[in-house]
Amino acid sequence: MSSKFNTRKLVLAAMFLALALLLPFLTGQLQSLGNALSPMHIPVLLCGFFCGPIYGLAVGFIAPLLRFVLFGMPPIMPIGIAMSFELATYGLVSALLYRTFGKKPWSVYVSLIGAMIAGRIVWGAARYILAGLSGSEFGFQAFLAGAVLNAVPGIILHIVLIPIIVLALKRYTED
Repeated sequence: MSSKFNTRKLVLAAMFLALALLLPFLTGQLQSLGNALSPMHIPVLLCGFFCGPIYGLAVGFIAPLLRFVLFGMPPIMPIGIAMSFELATYGLVSALLYRTFGKKPWSVYVSLIGAMIAGRIVWGAARYILAGLSGSEFGFQAFLAGAVLNAVPGIILHIVLIPIIVLALKRYTED
C-alpha cells in the first residue's frame, strides 16, 4: 500500500470522527430528536464504506467515548459504552459486507442493513451485560424499544441518506 493511500484513509477517518462528534449538535436542543435520528451513526457507517473495516471499527468505538470526554454526552454508563460497541460493529460490518459483496449499488443497501442489524444486536448484548454488572435490568422489551421501535426515524434516515452519499461519492474515492 502506498503512503498516499494510507494518508487518504487516515484523513477521511479523522473527518468522519469529527463529524461523529459534531453532528449531534444539530439535534442537541431536542434530545428525543437526536435519539430518534442517531446522527452519530451516519459518519461511522460512512467511514466503514470509505475507509475499510479497521478504520470503521476504530472510529465507531472511539466516537461516543471521545464525545463524552469532550462534551459530557452521551452519558458514559451504560449508553456511551454500549454505543461504542454498537458503532464499532457498524463500521466493521458495513466495510466487510461491502467488500464481500463487491462495490455495487445494491451491495450498499445490503451492507448497510446488515451492519445496522449486527450493530443493534451488539448494542443489546452490551446493554444486557452492563445492566447485569450494575445490578439493573435490561430485558427483551427494553431491547425492542431501544433497538427498533424508538429507532425507526433514524433507521429510515440512514437507509435513505447513506446509500445516496456512498453512491454519489464513490467515483471520487475509488481505491
